[in-house]
Amino acid sequence: MKVLITGANGQLGSAIINEVINFTGFELIKTDFNDLDITNSLLVANALQNLKPDFVVNCAAYTTVDKAEEEADKALLINAEAVDILAKQCRNLGIGLIHISTDYVFDGTGNTPYTESDKVNPLSVYGKSKLKGEELALSAGNTMIIRTSWLYSAYGSNFMKTIIKHAKTKPELRVVFDQTGTPTLANDLAITILTILSSPKKYFKPEVFHFSNHGVCSWYDFAYEIVNLSGLTTRVTPITTAEYPTRAIRPQYSVLSKQKICNLLNIDIPYWRNSLAQCIKNIKD
Repeated sequence: MKVLITGANGQLGSAIINEVINFTGFELIKTDFNDLDITNSLLVANALQNLKPDFVVNCAAYTTVDKAEEEADKALLINAEAVDILAKQCRNLGIGLIHISTDYVFDGTGNTPYTESDKVNPLSVYGKSKLKGEELALSAGNTMIIRTSWLYSAYGSNFMKTIIKHAKTKPELRVVFDQTGTPTLANDLAITILTILSSPKKYFKPEVFHFSNHGVCSWYDFAYEIVNLSGLTTRVTPITTAEYPTRAIRPQYSVLSKQKICNLLNIDIPYWRNSLAQCIKNIKD
């Protein structure tokens, strides 16, 4: 099976490339912005016609949440308009699309894990742009959307790597404790995507699904475990969101229910601490 990955140099794209060795029958076409400008309909159409993938996995996204408040047009272009182009061109050529979205489509006022059918109400420009991308992709009728949360990995820039970097040089880290969600190891999501594609007639559904690791924690809990598992001694101090104001408003509670995707794939999703420990061990090794 031939699979084209957009955003192949990012966290999830890199994880898919790393994990595909554990699967058989895949040929990956790795593209990033320099290879394929997904905001250009003509370039996308030509690439898909020439490369003839069976599926496209869209890992490309504008993810700088705070900067999006100032660059709304750019966020909308990449997170929505480009998704519309991909979805329509894939539909025209009979290609399936898996598109990655976010927990930030929710406002965080709930207190139980969000299901795929729960009301969406994004608070930030980033969240609104991602929701618009979902709506456009679903209207094409050939897109499976996977919302995820708090993505991290050994690749690229992310919260885990930032915490480790600062913990090596600073005596104290102050991290918010009143925003709750679930960290997701990009490799676990990559394995799930590859599992879907390994039997697409059975698993590929043009609907919305949720995937994150199991469990619940705050950003403070996440940071504390990162420091602890890394063998560092920096003090991690809990603070409130009010003590750490940001340009973009984050959902206070964005835990995702994974029941739908677990039922579809009959999988056991790893607990977030176990995946974090494995990731940090791999980095050390």
